[in-house]
Amino acid sequence: MTPPVRIAALLLLATLGLAACQTAVVPPPPLPPPTSEAAPPLPVCPRVSFYEEGAASWYGRSHHGRQTASGRPFDMNAMTAAHRQLPLGARVRVTHIANGRSVDLTINDRGPYIRGRIIDLSYGAAQRLGFTESGIARVRIETLDPC
Repeated sequence: MTPPVRIAALLLLATLGLAACQTAVVPPPPLPPPTSEAAPPLPVCPRVSFYEEGAASWYGRSHHGRQTASGRPFDMNAMTAAHRQLPLGARVRVTHIANGRSVDLTINDRGPYIRGRIIDLSYGAAQRLGFTESGIARVRIETLDPC
């Protein structure tokens, strides 16, 4: 090989060698243009914080097995209650003010229908709170899961 051919061959090999070492750089895709639409609203929680004090009563045997407003049969020994406003399925803590005992209940029915009372508890809940004998007690109701 003549020197000019040899130099050309070496230059060709060097160019090919350098080209083999290079990696292709791909630019990132362009960002979408900003939109004027507002973000979708966050879901609104159906349950609100709730606090109430007043007279509680209980119901039991005469309603046992009958359908509640939630559609489920009433179980006098379950930890459930009836309330006029709270959503069915709401979880509440009911505290007997005189003795400090508390129970966590699920609202599964509507009531009470006697003036001056704010909640009707199942017999089992009233038993845990300690007022089955008197039938009525002053209680505090607080929601457990406001959201």
